[in-house]
Amino acid sequence: MSEAPHISVLLNEVIAAVAPEPGRVVVDGTFGAGGYTRAFLSRGAEVIAFDRDARVQPFVETVRGDFGDHFRFVNRPFSEMAEGLAELGVDQVDAIVLDIGVSSMQLDEADRGFSFMRDGPLDMRMAVEGLSAADIVNEWAEADIAHIIWLYGEEHRSRAIAAAIVKRRKEAPFARTLDLAAVVEKAVGGRRGDKVHPATKTFQALRIAVNDELGELESALEASERLLKPEGVLAVVTFHSLEDRMVKSFLAERAGRTPSGSRHAPQIHTGPAPTYRLDSTKAIAPSEAELSVNPRARSAKLRAARRTGHPPFDVARSASPSRRAVR
Repeated sequence: MSEAPHISVLLNEVIAAVAPEPGRVVVDGTFGAGGYTRAFLSRGAEVIAFDRDARVQPFVETVRGDFGDHFRFVNRPFSEMAEGLAELGVDQVDAIVLDIGVSSMQLDEADRGFSFMRDGPLDMRMAVEGLSAADIVNEWAEADIAHIIWLYGEEHRSRAIAAAIVKRRKEAPFARTLDLAAVVEKAVGGRRGDKVHPATKTFQALRIAVNDELGELESALEASERLLKPEGVLAVVTFHSLEDRMVKSFLAERAGRTPSGSRHAPQIHTGPAPTYRLDSTKAIAPSEAELSVNPRARSAKLRAARRTGHPPFDVARSASPSRRAVR
């Protein structure tokens, strides 16, 4: 398995942001098939990679064979980076890279249940335990199903889809991906000439809910403040607006770029000292050249920031006079 069935998105741009070189320790929070990890190792950096998907192990062994002790792997979700690094005796690193969402190889494996284009069990779990997509559509209340489809899928027809799911499951429980995709497509009136499959947003919402992807991302962003050295780099690649908005909002707050209340008034920063410095407030998108090779990268965005020397927000806030206990 030396040839990875996954193309790392925005690879050149991520490398430029991280600047991997000898002496630098980089965390690859989403190892996958090891594309980013290999690129960092090839440039002399040491890499500690995380992934909760046990199926990446063959790629882990191949990378380990090629790079030896310069590479370490932790079978944990990236939300547990701090705990995983502590077990390795590492308290701070030079860069953290996160590639959020489902990988191409996961989409292409029908038995994972991520794709509405391939028939497989309705699973969608990146790890082997916990709630599955079938559990949600077969057991949750109609209002709860509609809520996650609207919230995580930004699907305006969420109520109609949830109603159709609940109606059909009374006849037989959902077990297969194509079965659910067909019900969703019928509920929204077919494709009607749309280039995007009608089940796209519903499957996205179920995947996010099953894997708590936004909760994972939030935990990792907050942990990055404690784990990065001064001038350390946080680089996050996202694939849909929910993730990108979360990263953009986090970095704006941590960089002291919160709104002043009036566009005519100067910004006044009254919170803790900025923990991140933004080289740019704009996200980086794939080039036309990359899109011609990898169309799945079309929605990807990269945001990167550099850690300042100020303490993390939670530490600064707890130490502020207004939050100290009155003696």
